[in-house]
Amino acid sequence: MTETATRAGAVALVTGANKGIGYQVALQLAERGLTVVVGARDPERGRAAADELLAAGADVHPVTLDVTDPETVRQAAGWIGERFGRLDVLVNNAGQGDDPGHLPSAADLDAVRGIFETNVFGVLTVTNALLPLLHRSAAARIVNVSSGLGSLTMQSSPDSPLYRVPPTAAYPASKSALNALTVQYAHELRPHGILVNAVTPGPCDTDLTRDLQDAGFQVDRTAAQGAAVIVRLATVGPDGPSGGFFGEDGPLPW
Repeated sequence: MTETATRAGAVALVTGANKGIGYQVALQLAERGLTVVVGARDPERGRAAADELLAAGADVHPVTLDVTDPETVRQAAGWIGERFGRLDVLVNNAGQGDDPGHLPSAADLDAVRGIFETNVFGVLTVTNALLPLLHRSAAARIVNVSSGLGSLTMQSSPDSPLYRVPPTAAYPASKSALNALTVQYAHELRPHGILVNAVTPGPCDTDLTRDLQDAGFQVDRTAAQGAAVIVRLATVGPDGPSGGFFGEDGPLPW
């Protein structure tokens, strides 16, 4: 797969970019010459992250964006349109984890809805708000940050380490739904030259994996390592895939 979105002047939006994997995606995209909009729910944290990236020489701009709040999404899309006129890369990184101790049989339905609100409906809200700007790009890319737990195959195979993850109602199901949504966007947008893929960064040392680490799972990869595969799909060339699910080593089973 060749890369194309690294051209000078390309504009990317990364949601949930004030820390963890999102921050590293923003940094790595900026290192490749992209202008990066750092989306963050908390304005102060977003500005602080952007200031750190600016100090490292990155061309970044903070914007307040809560994926569960359509009004902040609309305002962010309007600002990006006024400032840059288009969007070349959208990385839907913002996500919410789940307590692995919440068994499906004891699920708090409000908590489950909250996770779907961020991990699925938030992606719909952001993507649809930014699509008019993505259509203005000559080579737009959308990357939805998923999880290995979104793979039904890996969840159900005794040979997979994910088979041992404690059962829970919301997070794996939300990522499976996100994977399905990715395929549908890919079908719709492929004729327009917009490539859409889902990516799992793998288990990385971030706030999202704290519960897994507390449960005894070893997590020895950094957020920067996890971000690399996201950046690779965000900058893939016209011969690249669309409608796929990828990890560090290539395509993954659904």
